[in-house]
Amino acid sequence: MTTIRVAVPRKGRPLYAVLERVADESGATAVADRIISTLRHEKSITKGVNNPSQSVYDRLAEYSDPTDATAPEYTLYRDARSGLPRRIVFDSVTVPIGDDEIQLVGREEPFRALRKHEFALGFDSADLVLEEVVTLRSDPLTDMDAVNDRINPHDTDVRVVNGLGDTVYHTLLGDPDVVGNDPTRAFVESYTGPLCISPRYERLVEAVLGTTAVDTVEFCYPDDGVEEEAAIADAGLGVYLTVSGSTAREHGLVLGERLFPSETVLLENRAELTSAHERTKGLFATSETVVTPSL
Repeated sequence: MTTIRVAVPRKGRPLYAVLERVADESGATAVADRIISTLRHEKSITKGVNNPSQSVYDRLAEYSDPTDATAPEYTLYRDARSGLPRRIVFDSVTVPIGDDEIQLVGREEPFRALRKHEFALGFDSADLVLEEVVTLRSDPLTDMDAVNDRINPHDTDVRVVNGLGDTVYHTLLGDPDVVGNDPTRAFVESYTGPLCISPRYERLVEAVLGTTAVDTVEFCYPDDGVEEEAAIADAGLGVYLTVSGSTAREHGLVLGERLFPSETVLLENRAELTSAHERTKGLFATSETVVTPSL
């Protein structure tokens, strides 16, 4: 039996999407549910919703079972909150699928681990690919299928294989007094003024709007402790990830054009692929979002 190591995020929606897909392919639903439930509980502690009597170290010991080779493992991560408290996050789990074992290995940034040739396969948010390696052009990047065509082969051997379908969208939001009822890319091209975004998304927004469209805008960012929707309402126009848009509407914003899908994607480092990796890739390359290969 061959063990295939696959890099995955340590927490959050992309990890949950991977675990759910692994459960679908392997039948390991109980293990996946256990990991997701544990991490959601730990997130509630991080957010102050729960106040456990056990210390973080006691909880980590409780979640671990060193006698069970199939049991999930967790590790401690320094959280960015005041005081840098420790947070329990995913470390690894091994699941048999067919003739192979898939070992999911937690990494802070799976995409970068693939870029460094530490893994042949991995999962990460499509956003990180846009933030790091796609070429910025005057014309906007509008869909996942075009991502590989904008990756310079001299920059990296990593390519997007497909998405897992856990899609939310980077969406234009705006004050109707500023943007009207339906802001679009065309509106941004004729707009001069502030555009509120998350600081980590500056390059992504340039990619999905196109460099021409952002020539006359001035990026601004939410202050610490201020909700993104509230900051966009103050600026008049912004880009933010939306699911239902209910919070945006509560701040008096209208939802405009969906600029780009944000979802978990399967990534491959083509220089590291073996036949075993190809078998594993085939297990996951079955969603509706399949990216056309780029040579």
